[in-house]
Order: sequence, then C-alpha cells, then structure tokens
Amino acid sequence: MDTIAAISTPNGVGAISIVRLSGKSAYDIAKKITNKDITPRIATLCKLYDKNDELIDIGIVIYFKAPNSFTGEDIVEFQCHGGVAVSRIVLETLLDYGARAALPGEFTKRAFLNGKIDASQAEAIAKLIETRSREGAKLLSRQLDGDLGNFVNEVREKLIEIMAYTEVFIDYAEEDLPESLGYEIEERLQKIESLLKHTLEVSKRREGMLKGYKIAIIGKPNVGKSSILNALLNRQRAIVSDIAGTTRDTIEEDIQIGSHLIRIIDTAGIRAAKDEIEKIGVERSKEAIKEADIVLCVFDANEFTKEDEEILDIIKNTDKDIIIVINKIDKGINIDYKKFNNYPVVKISAKTDITPLVEKLKEILDSYSGEDEHVLISTRQIKAVEKALNAIDESKEFLTTGELELFSYQIQDAIKAISEITKPFEYDEMLDKMFGSFCVGK
Repeated sequence: MDTIAAISTPNGVGAISIVRLSGKSAYDIAKKITNKDITPRIATLCKLYDKNDELIDIGIVIYFKAPNSFTGEDIVEFQCHGGVAVSRIVLETLLDYGARAALPGEFTKRAFLNGKIDASQAEAIAKLIETRSREGAKLLSRQLDGDLGNFVNEVREKLIEIMAYTEVFIDYAEEDLPESLGYEIEERLQKIESLLKHTLEVSKRREGMLKGYKIAIIGKPNVGKSSILNALLNRQRAIVSDIAGTTRDTIEEDIQIGSHLIRIIDTAGIRAAKDEIEKIGVERSKEAIKEADIVLCVFDANEFTKEDEEILDIIKNTDKDIIIVINKIDKGINIDYKKFNNYPVVKISAKTDITPLVEKLKEILDSYSGEDEHVLISTRQIKAVEKALNAIDESKEFLTTGELELFSYQIQDAIKAISEITKPFEYDEMLDKMFGSFCVGK
C-alpha cells in the first residue's frame, strides 16, 4: 500500500499538533525529514527539515515499527508546535518525499484490513471522537476494547453449535437419536433469540447516550415552561411573560445533568391555535414529544383546565418517560393528583427552587446506563441484528416441520448477519460507506 500522511489534530492554535505517517516508506521518509535514525517506541527530540534542508521546527518524533502499530504498518508520528502553519509545512514535506495525502478514515481502514481491529471497534473509534457525554465515552471505550466483538463471537459460536446439532440429525436421520436432541436445539435457539432481542431493545433505548438524550418541556401556555428552561440553564435563555403564547416556536439548548449531556427543548404552549404561526408552533411541540426520550409535562399548581386534559390525552399513549411537573407551588397547591395516573409527580416553583426536578431527571438518566449490557452503536449494527433475528424466526417453522436442511440454511443466514457486525462479508461497498464518514487523519 502507499505511504499516507495527514494532520491528526484539529486546525487551530494549540500546544501540540500531530502529523501522522503510515506505510512501507514511513521510516525512510522520517529519516529524510529528521536527518537521523529513530529508535522504535522511543520519543526522540528531532529537528525537522524541509526538502531544501531548511529548519521547519523542533519536535518529538515517535516510530512504531510494523506490525506493532495502530495500522499494522510502520507509523511515524511528528509532534510539532501547535498552530496552522508548522503542521502544514511538515505535511507538505512528507508529501514532497513521496507520501500521499490520506483519505478520510484511511488510517482506521488500514487497521481493520490488517486485522488490528474489527468493524465494531472501527465504528467505536468514529463515535468516540463525536460523542458528547461521559457515559457515551465509557460505553465506546468498552466497545473499542472488544466488548461488542466478544459478544458477537459468543452468539456466533452458539449458532454454529446449533448447526452442528442439526447436521447430526441430517446425517444420521435413520438412526435412533434421542428425542431430547431436538428440544435442546429449540431451547438453545430461544435463548439466543431472547438475548438478541434484549440487546436490540437496550440499544434503541440508549441511543441518546451517544448523542445526548432529548427532554421536551410541554404544557399549555403560561404554566412556566420557559421559566423552567431558564432555571435549568441558570440564565435567561427564553423570554418569560404573563402573556399566554409568548413562546411560539421550540427553543433547544444543551445542559449537563450529573454525568449526562442532554438537549432540552422548550416548546410552544399547546392549545387551540389562534393564528397560523402559533398553529405551526403547536405542531412542532407535538413533534418534539415524539423525538424526546423524557417529557416534562408542566401543570399549574392552582388550576386544571380542558387544555390540561388534552395534554394528558396526548401523552397517555406514548412510550416515553413522563414526569408530571406541578409548577408555581409558591402560590399554593390546589390540584387533584389522581388525574396523573401512575406518572411520577414533582412539585416545584421555577422561580425559587427546581432541585426536585433535577434530582428526578438524574434518577431517570442514571437508569438508562447499564455497564453490564451490550449496546449497538450504529444503524448498520442494528440492522445486522434485525436480519439475524428475522432468519432465526423463519427457521422455527422448518425446525417444527422437520425440514432440517432449510432450517440449517436459515441458521447460516443468521450467522452471516450477526458476523457483519465485526467481519462483514460485502467488503467494498460497506467499507467505503463506513470509513468515508471519518475525519482526515483518523
């Protein structure tokens, strides 16, 4: 393969900028730019020279000799002074000496092709760069360490064992085999199916762990939704007024609650709209409910109206986590709690103290974290599990009717599908799509 080079740190001013070089000519090019031999895995202080032998910078050079490197090839990293100019001159010099500019994700792609990481670990690297939450970073670090890959291999081995049992039936159909053998196959298949369904459900529920959970604040006009948003943000983000309908569009902001990054959405008051603009705002409020992981349903502590009834009707069929927020308790409480069924109720005054609401949010967000469970982190991984489950489901009929060759064929499809998470079969199209979303130099 060509020797590739790229700047691996973001553009801008900083203490250090890293330029990375990988390929069969990496060491020879490094010798040309440093004018010295470099010992593998030793941080070496070097003067860096361009092709005209003019000094570029003085920095640290580290040589990782193949196969003991990230890509499995010779890698040389140049740690030069931060800033735009120096790192670009170093990169241009590497290109002058015969390296090629790396494509997006090409370093990670080479690591995958050279067997240093599997596909699930490659995706974890990309997501780890993008994740904005502490919990998401912990999850992705486990996946980078091979956690999901080990899970996939375990499921794959169990499916292969089922195929082996099936082959016994097929090859020795005329022999007197114990009846329990068929029941054992069915029991093992059921356990795998339950495990994959659980993993799929957990993954969809915890999607927000990587990009931030969404919380929607809903309620009729003038119940204090914007005041709650401002209190959570600890600043005046939304206009607060006694005039109903002040907020006419959704307002979105990021905040940290405990170790969780969340995106909180203040919505327009839900009521019969009086004009076209307010009608659009109400529709966006209803859309925000669909997109949210948690819905804060706000009510006035001293009145419950027909509009409040309509809001309860909107949320009663949703599968979201709902928190009933009774606001304005500083003015007294005169509301019937029976109306709220089994939803958790939090009583606050947005003007004085929202601590009970913050604590309840933290409790729910903490419940989403499960370090002992495997989580799928991409649409590709989710679709692979769905394909495996579909093949398993279709196999049951053939097992029941005794059509074991067809049963075995479906189990093979399940193995092929689940294996796509770590070692997919359709390389070219999948690889280009997966690695093309990476940043250059990664």
